[in-house]
Amino acid sequence: MRKILVPIKRVIDYAQKIRVDSSKGPQGVQLKNVKMSMNPFCEIAVEEAIQLKEKNKGAEVVAISVGPKQCTETIRTALAMGADRGIHIETKPDVRGDYVDLQPWAIASLLKGVVEKEDAVDLVLLGKQSIDSDCGQTGPLLAGLLNAPQATFAANIERGDDGSFTVERETDTGTETIKLNACGKPAVITCDLRLNTPRYPTMPNIMKAKKKPVNTISLEDMVKELGLDLDEVLTPQNEVVEVYEPPPRKEGETVGSIDELLGKLKEKGLVA
Repeated sequence: MRKILVPIKRVIDYAQKIRVDSSKGPQGVQLKNVKMSMNPFCEIAVEEAIQLKEKNKGAEVVAISVGPKQCTETIRTALAMGADRGIHIETKPDVRGDYVDLQPWAIASLLKGVVEKEDAVDLVLLGKQSIDSDCGQTGPLLAGLLNAPQATFAANIERGDDGSFTVERETDTGTETIKLNACGKPAVITCDLRLNTPRYPTMPNIMKAKKKPVNTISLEDMVKELGLDLDEVLTPQNEVVEVYEPPPRKEGETVGSIDELLGKLKEKGLVA
Protein backbone atom coordinates (compact mmCIF):
# COMPACT_ATOMS: atom_id res chain seq x y z
CA MET A 1 0.00 0.00 0.00
CA ARG A 2 1.29 3.41 -0.96
CA LYS A 3 -1.01 6.16 0.28
CA ILE A 4 -4.18 6.51 2.37
CA LEU A 5 -6.18 9.74 2.23
CA VAL A 6 -8.35 10.54 5.28
CA PRO A 7 -10.79 13.48 5.07
CA ILE A 8 -11.64 14.81 8.55
CA LYS A 9 -14.15 17.37 9.76
CA ARG A 10 -14.14 19.90 12.60
CA VAL A 11 -17.46 19.87 14.46
CA ILE A 12 -18.96 20.92 17.78
CA ASP A 13 -17.70 18.43 20.36
CA TYR A 14 -20.11 15.53 20.88
CA ALA A 15 -20.32 16.25 24.63
CA GLN A 16 -21.46 19.85 24.11
CA LYS A 17 -25.10 20.89 24.23
CA ILE A 18 -25.88 22.64 20.95
CA ARG A 19 -27.81 25.86 21.43
CA VAL A 20 -29.77 27.75 18.80
CA ASP A 21 -28.95 31.44 18.48
CA SER A 22 -31.99 33.12 16.94
CA SER A 23 -30.19 36.49 16.91
CA LYS A 24 -28.15 35.16 13.97
CA GLY A 25 -31.22 34.31 11.92
CA PRO A 26 -33.25 31.14 11.37
CA GLN A 27 -30.07 29.07 10.83
CA GLY A 28 -28.19 30.50 13.82
CA VAL A 29 -26.22 28.21 16.15
CA GLN A 30 -24.17 29.39 19.13
CA LEU A 31 -20.49 28.80 18.32
CA LYS A 32 -18.75 31.35 20.58
CA ASN A 33 -16.82 29.71 23.43
CA VAL A 34 -18.02 26.29 22.28
CA LYS A 35 -15.53 23.41 22.26
CA MET A 36 -14.82 22.06 18.77
CA SER A 37 -13.15 18.75 17.98
CA MET A 38 -12.67 16.15 15.26
CA ASN A 39 -15.85 14.39 14.18
CA PRO A 40 -15.90 11.06 16.11
CA PHE A 41 -16.39 8.94 12.99
CA CYS A 42 -13.45 10.76 11.37
CA GLU A 43 -11.33 9.78 14.39
CA ILE A 44 -12.22 6.16 13.69
CA ALA A 45 -11.15 6.61 10.06
CA VAL A 46 -7.81 8.10 11.14
CA GLU A 47 -7.21 5.23 13.57
CA GLU A 48 -7.98 2.64 10.91
CA ALA A 49 -5.63 4.35 8.46
CA ILE A 50 -2.84 4.28 11.04
CA GLN A 51 -3.46 0.60 11.81
CA LEU A 52 -3.31 -0.23 8.09
CA LYS A 53 -0.11 1.81 7.84
CA GLU A 54 1.41 -0.17 10.71
CA LYS A 55 0.59 -3.43 8.89
CA ASN A 56 1.88 -2.13 5.55
CA LYS A 57 5.24 -0.50 6.15
CA GLY A 58 5.97 2.39 3.83
CA ALA A 59 2.36 3.55 3.47
CA GLU A 60 1.67 7.27 3.91
CA VAL A 61 -1.39 8.64 5.71
CA VAL A 62 -2.56 12.09 4.59
CA ALA A 63 -5.24 13.94 6.58
CA ILE A 64 -7.29 16.56 4.73
CA SER A 65 -9.82 19.04 6.06
CA VAL A 66 -11.97 21.74 4.49
CA GLY A 67 -12.89 24.63 6.76
CA PRO A 68 -11.75 27.77 8.59
CA LYS A 69 -8.27 28.50 9.96
CA GLN A 70 -8.97 26.53 13.14
CA CYS A 71 -9.17 23.29 11.13
CA THR A 72 -5.38 23.23 11.31
CA GLU A 73 -5.78 22.20 14.97
CA THR A 74 -7.97 19.29 13.89
CA ILE A 75 -5.36 18.21 11.35
CA ARG A 76 -2.66 18.42 14.05
CA THR A 77 -4.73 16.02 16.14
CA ALA A 78 -4.69 13.52 13.26
CA LEU A 79 -0.93 14.04 12.89
CA ALA A 80 -0.46 13.41 16.62
CA MET A 81 -2.40 10.16 16.25
CA GLY A 82 0.04 9.04 13.56
CA ALA A 83 -0.83 10.63 10.20
CA ASP A 84 2.21 11.77 8.19
CA ARG A 85 1.10 15.10 6.73
CA GLY A 86 -1.94 17.28 6.29
CA ILE A 87 -3.76 19.28 3.63
CA HIS A 88 -5.96 22.19 4.71
CA ILE A 89 -8.37 23.79 2.22
CA GLU A 90 -9.07 26.99 4.12
CA THR A 91 -12.43 28.72 3.85
CA LYS A 92 -13.37 32.21 4.95
CA PRO A 93 -14.71 32.52 8.55
CA ASP A 94 -18.28 33.17 7.40
CA VAL A 95 -18.52 29.94 5.34
CA ARG A 96 -20.32 27.31 7.38
CA GLY A 97 -19.45 23.67 6.86
CA ASP A 98 -22.37 22.22 8.83
CA TYR A 99 -24.56 21.78 5.73
CA VAL A 100 -25.64 25.44 5.61
CA ASP A 101 -23.03 26.53 3.02
CA LEU A 102 -20.63 23.67 2.20
CA GLN A 103 -22.58 20.50 1.50
CA PRO A 104 -21.48 16.92 0.63
CA TRP A 105 -21.52 17.46 -3.14
CA ALA A 106 -19.08 20.38 -2.85
CA ILE A 107 -16.81 18.53 -0.41
CA ALA A 108 -16.79 15.40 -2.59
CA SER A 109 -15.92 17.50 -5.66
CA LEU A 110 -12.96 19.04 -3.82
CA LEU A 111 -11.81 15.65 -2.52
CA LYS A 112 -12.00 14.20 -6.03
CA GLY A 113 -9.59 16.88 -7.17
CA VAL A 114 -7.22 16.19 -4.27
CA VAL A 115 -7.25 12.43 -4.95
CA GLU A 116 -6.42 13.03 -8.60
CA LYS A 117 -3.63 15.49 -7.71
CA GLU A 118 -2.01 13.16 -5.18
CA ASP A 119 0.07 10.34 -6.62
CA ALA A 120 -0.65 6.68 -5.86
CA VAL A 121 -3.69 6.92 -3.55
CA ASP A 122 -4.81 3.35 -2.82
CA LEU A 123 -7.53 4.06 -0.25
CA VAL A 124 -9.76 6.90 0.94
CA LEU A 125 -11.11 6.38 4.46
CA LEU A 126 -13.91 8.62 5.75
CA GLY A 127 -16.23 8.65 8.72
CA LYS A 128 -19.65 7.29 7.78
CA GLN A 129 -21.22 10.66 8.66
CA SER A 130 -20.57 13.87 10.57
CA ILE A 131 -22.46 14.50 13.80
CA ASP A 132 -23.52 18.03 12.81
CA SER A 133 -25.43 17.27 9.59
CA ASP A 134 -25.69 13.43 9.77
CA CYS A 135 -25.80 13.25 5.96
CA GLY A 136 -23.58 10.23 5.31
CA GLN A 137 -23.28 11.31 1.65
CA THR A 138 -19.68 12.47 1.12
CA GLY A 139 -18.12 9.01 0.83
CA PRO A 140 -20.63 7.59 -1.68
CA LEU A 141 -20.59 10.83 -3.70
CA LEU A 142 -16.78 10.75 -3.86
CA ALA A 143 -16.81 7.12 -5.01
CA GLY A 144 -19.34 8.03 -7.70
CA LEU A 145 -17.30 10.99 -8.95
CA LEU A 146 -14.15 8.84 -9.07
CA ASN A 147 -16.02 5.83 -10.50
CA ALA A 148 -14.25 3.89 -7.75
CA PRO A 149 -15.25 0.82 -5.68
CA GLN A 150 -16.83 1.66 -2.35
CA ALA A 151 -18.07 0.15 0.92
CA THR A 152 -20.03 2.01 3.58
CA PHE A 153 -20.52 1.49 7.35
CA ALA A 154 -17.37 -0.64 7.68
CA ALA A 155 -17.06 -2.73 10.86
CA ASN A 156 -13.87 -4.54 9.74
CA ILE A 157 -11.35 -3.97 6.94
CA GLU A 158 -8.76 -6.43 5.64
CA ARG A 159 -6.34 -5.73 2.80
CA GLY A 160 -5.41 -8.58 0.47
CA ASP A 161 -2.00 -9.21 -1.07
CA ASP A 162 -3.48 -8.36 -4.48
CA GLY A 163 -4.47 -4.85 -3.33
CA SER A 164 -8.14 -5.70 -2.77
CA PHE A 165 -10.06 -4.84 0.40
CA THR A 166 -12.47 -7.17 2.18
CA VAL A 167 -14.97 -5.18 4.21
CA GLU A 168 -17.49 -6.36 6.78
CA ARG A 169 -20.20 -3.71 6.81
CA GLU A 170 -23.10 -2.94 9.10
CA THR A 171 -26.63 -3.40 7.74
CA ASP A 172 -30.10 -3.07 9.25
CA THR A 173 -30.27 -6.86 9.69
CA GLY A 174 -26.70 -7.59 10.82
CA THR A 175 -23.52 -7.47 8.75
CA GLU A 176 -22.43 -8.45 5.26
CA THR A 177 -18.97 -8.99 3.80
CA ILE A 178 -18.01 -7.59 0.41
CA LYS A 179 -14.75 -7.48 -1.53
CA LEU A 180 -13.48 -4.39 -3.32
CA ASN A 181 -11.27 -5.63 -6.13
CA ALA A 182 -8.15 -3.72 -7.13
CA CYS A 183 -8.99 -1.78 -10.29
CA GLY A 184 -6.43 1.00 -10.59
CA LYS A 185 -8.59 3.45 -8.65
CA PRO A 186 -8.61 4.04 -4.89
CA ALA A 187 -11.16 2.18 -2.81
CA VAL A 188 -13.51 4.47 -0.87
CA ILE A 189 -14.60 3.14 2.54
CA THR A 190 -16.67 4.87 5.23
CA CYS A 191 -16.11 3.82 8.83
CA ASP A 192 -18.72 2.81 11.40
CA LEU A 193 -18.57 2.83 15.19
CA ARG A 194 -17.52 -0.79 15.75
CA LEU A 195 -14.47 -0.63 13.47
CA ASN A 196 -12.01 0.36 16.20
CA THR A 197 -11.33 2.50 19.27
CA PRO A 198 -9.25 5.58 18.39
CA ARG A 199 -5.99 6.00 20.32
CA TYR A 200 -5.21 9.00 22.47
CA PRO A 201 -2.23 11.00 21.18
CA THR A 202 0.74 10.83 23.54
CA MET A 203 2.59 13.99 24.56
CA PRO A 204 5.72 13.10 22.52
CA ASN A 205 3.55 12.53 19.45
CA ILE A 206 1.71 15.82 20.04
CA MET A 207 5.08 17.58 20.03
CA LYS A 208 6.19 15.72 16.89
CA ALA A 209 2.93 16.67 15.15
CA LYS A 210 3.87 20.36 15.38
CA LYS A 211 6.78 19.69 13.02
CA LYS A 212 4.87 17.61 10.49
CA PRO A 213 3.98 19.41 7.24
CA VAL A 214 0.51 20.87 6.66
CA ASN A 215 -0.09 22.35 3.22
CA THR A 216 -2.66 25.16 3.45
CA ILE A 217 -4.42 26.45 0.34
CA SER A 218 -7.41 28.78 0.17
CA LEU A 219 -10.72 27.44 -1.10
CA GLU A 220 -10.65 30.03 -3.89
CA ASP A 221 -7.20 28.93 -5.08
CA MET A 222 -8.07 25.24 -4.83
CA VAL A 223 -11.28 25.70 -6.81
CA LYS A 224 -9.35 27.59 -9.50
CA GLU A 225 -6.61 24.95 -9.57
CA LEU A 226 -9.14 22.14 -9.95
CA GLY A 227 -11.14 23.95 -12.62
CA LEU A 228 -14.30 24.14 -10.50
CA ASP A 229 -16.77 27.00 -10.20
CA LEU A 230 -16.62 28.76 -6.82
CA ASP A 231 -20.29 29.76 -6.94
CA GLU A 232 -21.32 26.13 -7.57
CA VAL A 233 -19.14 24.92 -4.69
CA LEU A 234 -20.61 27.45 -2.25
CA THR A 235 -24.21 27.25 -3.47
CA PRO A 236 -26.09 24.64 -1.41
CA GLN A 237 -27.95 21.92 -3.28
CA ASN A 238 -30.50 21.94 -0.45
CA GLU A 239 -31.57 24.85 1.72
CA VAL A 240 -31.64 24.71 5.51
CA VAL A 241 -34.84 26.65 6.19
CA GLU A 242 -34.64 26.73 9.98
CA VAL A 243 -32.62 25.38 12.89
CA TYR A 244 -34.54 24.92 16.14
CA GLU A 245 -34.21 23.13 19.45
CA PRO A 246 -36.44 20.13 20.17
CA PRO A 247 -39.32 20.79 22.56
CA PRO A 248 -38.49 20.17 26.24
CA ARG A 249 -39.45 16.76 27.56
CA LYS A 250 -42.33 16.64 30.03
CA GLU A 251 -41.51 15.68 33.58
CA GLY A 252 -41.98 11.97 34.25
CA GLU A 253 -44.23 10.37 36.85
CA THR A 254 -43.21 7.88 39.54
CA VAL A 255 -45.46 4.86 40.03
CA GLY A 256 -45.49 2.44 42.91
CA SER A 257 -46.39 -0.81 41.19
CA ILE A 258 -46.76 -2.60 37.85
CA ASP A 259 -50.54 -2.36 38.10
CA GLU A 260 -50.32 1.41 38.57
CA LEU A 261 -47.95 1.64 35.59
CA LEU A 262 -50.35 -0.31 33.38
CA GLY A 263 -53.21 1.90 34.56
CA LYS A 264 -51.31 5.05 33.58
CA LEU A 265 -50.44 3.61 30.18
CA LYS A 266 -54.07 2.67 29.56
CA GLU A 267 -55.18 6.19 30.51
CA LYS A 268 -52.85 7.61 27.89
CA GLY A 269 -54.01 5.07 25.31
CA LEU A 270 -50.55 3.55 24.97
CA VAL A 271 -51.72 -0.01 25.73
CA ALA A 272 -55.04 -1.71 25.20
